[in-house]
Amino acid sequence: MSAATPWKQRENKRKRMLVTPEGVSLPVTLAPLGSRAGAIILDYIIINTAVIVVTLLLAWLGISVMDAESSNSQVVEFIAVLWIIAVFLAYNFYFIFFEMGARGATPGKRATGIRVAAHGTQRLTSEAIIARNLMRQIELFVPISFIFTASAGEGGMASLAAAAWFAVFLLFPVFNRDNLRAGDLVAGTWVIEAPRRKLAEALSAAGAASHTATSGITGTRYTFDDDDLMVYGEFELQTLERVLRDDRPEALEAVQETICRKLGWNAGSGDERAFLEAFYAQLRAKLERDMRFGKRKADKHA
Repeated sequence: MSAATPWKQRENKRKRMLVTPEGVSLPVTLAPLGSRAGAIILDYIIINTAVIVVTLLLAWLGISVMDAESSNSQVVEFIAVLWIIAVFLAYNFYFIFFEMGARGATPGKRATGIRVAAHGTQRLTSEAIIARNLMRQIELFVPISFIFTASAGEGGMASLAAAAWFAVFLLFPVFNRDNLRAGDLVAGTWVIEAPRRKLAEALSAAGAASHTATSGITGTRYTFDDDDLMVYGEFELQTLERVLRDDRPEALEAVQETICRKLGWNAGSGDERAFLEAFYAQLRAKLERDMRFGKRKADKHA
């Protein structure tokens, strides 16, 4: 028991409350620094591997062109430009591309069970994702380059002072309670745990039809048409799933009220969970059905 207590205390220190755009408070756990470090290492392994593969392919293509026609220097220059563009996109847009997705996570973050979330009542926007990732150059690459320069004995005291100054950005997450990067402060984001869990039986897509049955509490049959279900997308579905998992009465009431106001319903009180389970199951079934036909709705704004 005593061995588990310090770990539990550390975990409790990472507990926070996330307020959704609908005004619902959800408990979340901040990602530990170890998970964030592991995620960025995995991401750069993926990026560097992709860059090496593209470099080898373009090098092979350039050699083939030179062997075929030694005077065709313009083609070789074009291949060199393609390589520069590919490397630029890989190192600058990899994180932006994946974090703009519905999961808010790169492959490295998904592997370590973490994701980016908005810190506040606003949803995660593309502007926030771009802002937090543009800061990566100052936070990571510039400090590392100055540290290597100083360790090699080049630049004298000026290099040492610059390395110490930029090291503040590199170590910034260590010195604040929310483990925020400078980019997180600028963008209003934080990184939280998003562990993979199997859907409970009540939330499974296979059981969607069962949630249209008559409620055992009020006798009401909750059935929603496509126009009702069109108001929300995948982001809201994930939020609703978390509310149902946490099963906090005040959150269930707040979410039911928000959905009813959106739909123009008056479902009354006392049967919030049955209402939300029916809405969740039917919304999920519709989204999955639409995806099979190539239609995807990321959120209510899409």
